[in-house]
Amino acid sequence: MTKSPTAPLTRLAVARQAWPIILANAAVPMLGLVDTAVIGHYGSATDLGGLALGALLFNFVYWSFGFLRMGTTGFVAQASGAGDEPEVRAALGRAVLMAVVLGVILITVQWPVAALYLALMDGSEAVEAATAGYFQTRIWGAPAALTLFACSGLLIGLGRSRELLVVQLLLNGLNAGLDIWFAGYLGMGVRGIGVGTAIAEWSTCGVALAIVWRVLRERQGDSGPFLSWQRIADGKRIRQSLAANTDILIRTVCLLLAFAWFANAGARFGDVTLAANHILLQLVSFSAFFLDGFAFVAEARVGAAWGARSRERFRRAVRLTGELAVGTALVLSLAILLLGQSAVSALTSLPLVREAAFAYLPWTAVYVLVSVAAFQLDGVFIGATRTKEMRNAGVTSLAAFLLVAWPLTKAWGNHGLWVAFIVYVIARAAALWPYYRRMEAGLVSGASGA
Repeated sequence: MTKSPTAPLTRLAVARQAWPIILANAAVPMLGLVDTAVIGHYGSATDLGGLALGALLFNFVYWSFGFLRMGTTGFVAQASGAGDEPEVRAALGRAVLMAVVLGVILITVQWPVAALYLALMDGSEAVEAATAGYFQTRIWGAPAALTLFACSGLLIGLGRSRELLVVQLLLNGLNAGLDIWFAGYLGMGVRGIGVGTAIAEWSTCGVALAIVWRVLRERQGDSGPFLSWQRIADGKRIRQSLAANTDILIRTVCLLLAFAWFANAGARFGDVTLAANHILLQLVSFSAFFLDGFAFVAEARVGAAWGARSRERFRRAVRLTGELAVGTALVLSLAILLLGQSAVSALTSLPLVREAAFAYLPWTAVYVLVSVAAFQLDGVFIGATRTKEMRNAGVTSLAAFLLVAWPLTKAWGNHGLWVAFIVYVIARAAALWPYYRRMEAGLVSGASGA
């Protein structure tokens, strides 16, 4: 069993808590790969195009609601560190309630959302019809998908990373089997992918809630009700949650805009450069699976220390998770330098794309190495639910990126674009650092909370 975030912290404990998260993170893109493989074998090119556009929309929508995971982790970890088990359960209750409401809203507004999205895209009539079919079936899983975010946030906040891995593997396994059944055996095409994914999300959500219920029952040492509506509906807590979630949403949108600007700027240099950048971003994403693992542990451990108002535990959590994250970033960066060309060759057989990717590969290694500070500080601030600072840093770093990107890309082309992208990830950490120093000083004086 994974140790609680209130247990004494060692490097071994950090590693044991991180590896299931790393595996769970790595399993996430398997959903898209399985969907693509099923349609690739049982569908048409039109179905593949519809799946690509539909998946892009869901990725944007669900990533925007990532605050349901991050906010829950911080509030749960702090309540756990403070020994307030009723508040741990109430924090989950508020998150699940918000997830269900948002999911129902998405179902309600599905028609105008789909119409607006398709109007902005440049797909053929057949592809747009396939996209609409996929969207209108998968959207029914929205309340379950968002509730899974809340459950994941609680499991991370309590340091139950192995249970998180079980949930993610179950979701992937059910999704694969149901997609093959509906899209392949029943011949429903891309609509079958949507149906299979929605059913997988609802089924996994039920199992995740059962796991969460068992975990919370094991921890319940108080004599109060398992879920107190009075606590869940506490006005002050709700306002804190809404404020934190809004801050995280703004920060996430800034992150999305930065990556979108990077992709769009690369497209101006031609299809080959665009493709090469896309390949290299896959290496960045792969590295993020590992770095996120330690950042998630930092969220839980820092949150528990913050809730307990323990400067010693806070500093130890930051230092030990940071040490392992930096060491991992060094290994990943060296692996990209030494094995990156082989990885690129495995991802594409196009000679011109390979050659271009090889030219920009060193920048990818530098980006991964310096990005570790931003990952870890994000984890620290999420754990302490200091979301206003994250919001401000997100806006500041995006502005810095846009400010330097134009002259650098004009002077050095795509090399300049990668330098600007590196400046951006450094700026993310640099913008948070002064806040971190003040936050630590605030903890010394006994301050906590958002």
